[in-house]
Amino acid sequence: MSKSIVLGGGCFWCTQAIFDMFKGVVKTTPGYAGGHTKNPTYEQVCSGDTGHAEVIKVDYDPDVASLDKLLEIFFAAHDPTSVNQQGADVGSQYRSIILYTDEKDRKVIEAYIKGIAGNFKKPIATEVRKLDSFYPSEDYHKDYYKLNPFQPYCMLVIRPKIGKIKKEFDLK
Repeated sequence: MSKSIVLGGGCFWCTQAIFDMFKGVVKTTPGYAGGHTKNPTYEQVCSGDTGHAEVIKVDYDPDVASLDKLLEIFFAAHDPTSVNQQGADVGSQYRSIILYTDEKDRKVIEAYIKGIAGNFKKPIATEVRKLDSFYPSEDYHKDYYKLNPFQPYCMLVIRPKIGKIKKEFDLK
């Protein structure tokens, strides 16, 4: 039985490319969540007026990949102490956010964050809240890295992140 969690850790192209490498991740879908505008477009989200973040919905098999494992990957893949920014990507749409649907997951998430808080020099800024709505992104954002590996952003930003995560998690 598959479960879902919605994660935002900067650009959703990066986050999707990273999570797609892991066993137990059944499907990833880039989209928008955490805001107030219904059915937002990419351009609206980029304006910062919608309140939404770029996120991915991760459907996973909890018998293969636990929520703790997904959180470990998530916190390794971005800077959770940075407010509204990941690298050169600046704005509230790039904030660190975890949106859950199951109250049991909230407790796991909060315990995980408490457990790793001492590993950082600054406080963890990751927003944790119940998912209201998830809006899938436009089709051209789906599997962006897989489809555009030689695009400059992919080569300069995503590829080094993937390399770091592969090394950290001993992936081939």
